[in-house]
Amino acid sequence: MDIEFFEPAEAAALMRCTESWLRDGATSGRFPHACWGKEKIIFTSEHILEIAKLSEVVPGSSGTSSAVSQRPAAKEKLIGTRARVRLATAD
Repeated sequence: MDIEFFEPAEAAALMRCTESWLRDGATSGRFPHACWGKEKIIFTSEHILEIAKLSEVVPGSSGTSSAVSQRPAAKEKLIGTRARVRLATAD
């Protein structure tokens, strides 16, 4: 069995991030993790690899996470007479 187990502090040191960032991601459901006993968060080597993939920014992408991109777009607010003219010509 090649799976390693890490406590949040160990995983954070390995990933070069803060322990609180990992804990917050796990407790909010953004990051995969395991819970042992009474809410003891554990990360496996597979979890860490998946978190790295989730946090990856691919060139040419907007750089936003899928959770942010799934939010409904805000309605465009048009103010002033120029906006009214644009709206009138668009209809």
